[in-house]
Amino acid sequence: MALYPNVVKETFDFGGTPMTLETGRMAKQTAGSVLVTHGETVVLVTVTTTHAPRPGMGFFPLVVDYVEKAYAAGKLPGGFFKREARPSEEATLTCRLIDRPIRPLFPEGYQHEVQVIATVLSVDQVTDPRICGLIGASAALSISDIPWNGPVGGVTVGRIDGEWVVCPPLNSEESDVDLLLAARRDGIVMVEGGSTLLTEAEAIEGLRRGHEALAPVFDAIDSLVKKAGKEKRPFVPEPVDEEFAAKIRGLAKDKVAAAAYIPEKLARYAAMGQISKDIIADLGDEGAERSGEIKDVVGGLKSEIVRHNILTEGRRIDGRGLADIREIECEVGILPRTHGSSLFTRGETQGLVTLTLGSRKDEQKIDALSGAYSRRFLLHYNFPAFSVGEVRMLRGPGRREIGHGTLAMRGVTPVIPDAEDFPYTMRIVSEILESNGSSSMATVCGTSLAMMQGGVPLKAPVAGIAMGLISDGENVAVLSDILGDEDHLGDMDFKVVGTPDGITALQMDIKIESLGWDVLATALEQAREGRLHILGEMAKTIEAPSDDLGEYAPRIFTVLINPDKIRDLIGPGGKHIKGIVADTGVDIDVTDDGRVAIAAVDGESAAKAIDLIRSYTEEPEVGKTYLGTVAKTVDFGAFVTIMPGTDGLCHISELSEERVRNVEDILRVGDEVLVKVIGIDNRGKIKLSRRAALEEQGESTSSDSDDE
Repeated sequence: MALYPNVVKETFDFGGTPMTLETGRMAKQTAGSVLVTHGETVVLVTVTTTHAPRPGMGFFPLVVDYVEKAYAAGKLPGGFFKREARPSEEATLTCRLIDRPIRPLFPEGYQHEVQVIATVLSVDQVTDPRICGLIGASAALSISDIPWNGPVGGVTVGRIDGEWVVCPPLNSEESDVDLLLAARRDGIVMVEGGSTLLTEAEAIEGLRRGHEALAPVFDAIDSLVKKAGKEKRPFVPEPVDEEFAAKIRGLAKDKVAAAAYIPEKLARYAAMGQISKDIIADLGDEGAERSGEIKDVVGGLKSEIVRHNILTEGRRIDGRGLADIREIECEVGILPRTHGSSLFTRGETQGLVTLTLGSRKDEQKIDALSGAYSRRFLLHYNFPAFSVGEVRMLRGPGRREIGHGTLAMRGVTPVIPDAEDFPYTMRIVSEILESNGSSSMATVCGTSLAMMQGGVPLKAPVAGIAMGLISDGENVAVLSDILGDEDHLGDMDFKVVGTPDGITALQMDIKIESLGWDVLATALEQAREGRLHILGEMAKTIEAPSDDLGEYAPRIFTVLINPDKIRDLIGPGGKHIKGIVADTGVDIDVTDDGRVAIAAVDGESAAKAIDLIRSYTEEPEVGKTYLGTVAKTVDFGAFVTIMPGTDGLCHISELSEERVRNVEDILRVGDEVLVKVIGIDNRGKIKLSRRAALEEQGESTSSDSDDE
């Protein structure tokens, strides 16, 4: 009997490279497992679940993990223990990419714990393991017995030389677009990506190309289900006591209709909470026993009322029109010692953003499975509990903070000046002080303001806006600049970042099954109008980068030297360059092409460092006079050091106008002597003349030997 009698494989072309979905050979004790191979990238995705539900959790207990193994790229893990530990930032972001499209497709009220683990087994540096993880999760859930309304597929789309490319090479520098999308057969469910500059029409075209490319993925998963799929376990949602719910609705409806439209967030939340408390108290023992049901009915009533009024009357919670943007206030330069700062407030969302400049040595070095690289622009987003009036222990950044910070960084990166024009490492920190909708987009706006105030020559100002959607299947309302409540009870969260001329980043999640192209086009156009409005408000405070850096920012000066002189500048064991740093207090960075960057807090120390650098790297010129030091004497002349690491020979005949019998009658080791370069042969040997240097100064050498 074969050890693996039930192996099933589906192979198809995906983006010009074969992809294989296999089940029945590995991890057979799971609810579903699929081995995804794309090129030579291999990812194993497993799905497990509990047999008993965990009722009363208030949320669906889904956990998605993306595990990177160093051996997949032929590497040893770093660190003392030489073992993989906490997930990398890239792995954390990939967890979110897999979670976001699959979570809405589980049935409402499903309370069984579900865990999806994507383990990267092999990486070929060309095909994207994230896509393998997403497709594998979809396939594993589809063949499992877990109720799930899939499948979904995932794909990356790039643009090289103006042509759209499906599944472009991983980290391709030739592509000016990087879109990752997840979709069902009937439409897109998630978008994540960035670009140099993309028009709304181009964005839709790129997404269409990606969606069309997913057809073979859906076909392969459907075939896998037919051959190896398990029967879905029956799931019946907890029965609702309609009579009790109707009773609560009758008691709460008028109060909820009033409380839901209190403009201030905390006052609105307090009023809604009080409605539930009052009903629970009024119902006595029954209210205490069924408090959870009461809160659910009151919350559902709020969602129903607000959604209905938006669709029928265009009435939003804070009274705005569907496309209106909340009031904006911008301030810059509010922190005296930072290199740049801003306070961006939009409605009840507020971000304090700071800029810190450093040298090339401050770049972040990242050793990813896809290859090592460095990052000169960093953006860190912090979301403390006080920003929403809550009490919570301070921890390290979670998945949400990493995801929001990465989105903002992706949106700003295309306008960052090139290293040749601005040789600084830039770190942005966004402290969210208040939050009621789209703090990541406030971070984008605050970043643009802080960098311009700090003198960073951005290619263009950039702003972001969050769009929402309310749909009942027939009627659709697209909302600009959504509140937190509109995000929670709405059907879409669509964030768009860009300049006046185009889009630099996109992120979209939807809670309905898919999104039509016409709705997507409407949302993008409405987002463009909102983005231009926000940029106009920002321009009232600052419309272009400052002409100079902040008072306390380091100044970086660049000196070009002959690459062959780098060794002379560094010196034995780094002696020379360490000495310059110690003497001047500057920070020095040298690249292989001979570019020397000097980071200094003032011009005087930079000038001193530059002089010292030139003294070590200057090349001798024929006809130029130098004050040198005698390094060695020989019968036929003296070797003189005219600059660090550079010696020349002053022949005995060039010591004086008169005949010299003994070199040491004129020069001894350690003497300082003025010499002129009279020649450099094709081997680089330098010929010096003391006699010519003194004659040039108008001095005679005729009595040198008589004076001794």
